[in-house]
Amino acid sequence: MKQTDIYVLSGFLGSGKTTLLKEILKKEKELGRKVAVLMNELGRISIDSNEIDGDIPLKELLGGCVCCTIQDEVEAQIQTLLVEEKPDVIYFETTGAAHPVETIDGILSPLFANRLRFKGIITVIDGRQWLERSALNAPIQQLILEQARHASILIINKEDELTEAEKAKISFELQSINPHAFSLLTTYSKFPFEKLLQMESHYYKDIEKTSIHSLHLSTFVYTFQKSIGADQFEDFLRELPDTIYRIKGYVQFHQAKHPDLFQYSYGMPLFMREDMKMPLNMVFIGENVDWKKIGAALDQL
Repeated sequence: MKQTDIYVLSGFLGSGKTTLLKEILKKEKELGRKVAVLMNELGRISIDSNEIDGDIPLKELLGGCVCCTIQDEVEAQIQTLLVEEKPDVIYFETTGAAHPVETIDGILSPLFANRLRFKGIITVIDGRQWLERSALNAPIQQLILEQARHASILIINKEDELTEAEKAKISFELQSINPHAFSLLTTYSKFPFEKLLQMESHYYKDIEKTSIHSLHLSTFVYTFQKSIGADQFEDFLRELPDTIYRIKGYVQFHQAKHPDLFQYSYGMPLFMREDMKMPLNMVFIGENVDWKKIGAALDQL
């Protein structure tokens, strides 16, 4: 089955995400890969989509954030792209208000998770805004920190507006927050495209482990081959590390006619009975997790 790479473009409002996307699309055109774009805007009218060439498949998500209000729409749009366009790669430009973990949760549906290869998060930081972030309200300051902390590539943009001392200060602070990311200072979001292509997947046996970094935020897709015991599954959940932030997918219990939809958020499980057969895929999102160990535990159920 063909897998489509998917990247998330993150960063606060005005940091330069759309400029970065245009740079990336130019490089992708040179490579000859088939590209699709998802753009999420909080408002009802998209301005940024006018910046994208008409020959690139584009789906817009308006009037809400992928984190909360439009997750179902995100799922439908990705499904449409996979079926109709069959792209090699999808770039998802989020709103400035999107939290990275919630965004990954929104795009990785159990219905098609094994058809997507999540490659990582590219976060754009406005250098001046970073230095002056203490003037912003506390939730926004925290959001900008989270966007930086979960990035695979950190682009510190608008370096032409910064002194050498300011550049050094920003680089040091971001390195302390996220030592795993490749980071660089840029103007107009220009960066070495090969770094993006080097964000590779890793595999354990038949189980896919797509890792942003071997010791950082990562996703894991597991497919059940048979029904399992409910008590054993609950025992498995109790043993999970607290760095697993999200789980969602379908699980078939013994004696049940149809699978349950299972969702897990920061330690809280939720089961919902389905009334039809569903693919028994389960998507995990976590940080510093040994997915090989998790896969082995699931195999034993």
